[in-house]
Amino acid sequence: QAQLIQAADLNRMLQAAGADKPLVLQVGSRIFFAESHIAGSIFAGPGSQPAGLQLLQSKVASVSKKKLIVLYCGCCPWGRCPNVGPAYKALHDQGFTNVKVLYLANNFGDDWVAKGYVVEHGQ
Repeated sequence: QAQLIQAADLNRMLQAAGADKPLVLQVGSRIFFAESHIAGSIFAGPGSQPAGLQLLQSKVASVSKKKLIVLYCGCCPWGRCPNVGPAYKALHDQGFTNVKVLYLANNFGDDWVAKGYVVEHGQ
């Protein structure tokens, strides 16, 4: 539970003026990211695949180990997501100490987009 962040809390952090914003990484599919993603987030490869984990490592290579990083996928209900667990473990194993996972109970559409939080399309 301590590693989870709720959608409303992350949205507030991202909207805060002048705050040290977290690095938000989407660890699901590229197609899903292109369709819609959290504004300002970066595609970091599917966490369930070796190539995705390599891309994730390249995205954080120059990031401080203390930087707040938020991972999310939202491809399916929380209990069935194949991506966030391996991505979280990879960052933890690399020594990152401030990694959170965005809790999306149902999926990204229901738990972020439908709530009116800011999204971007493309990339």
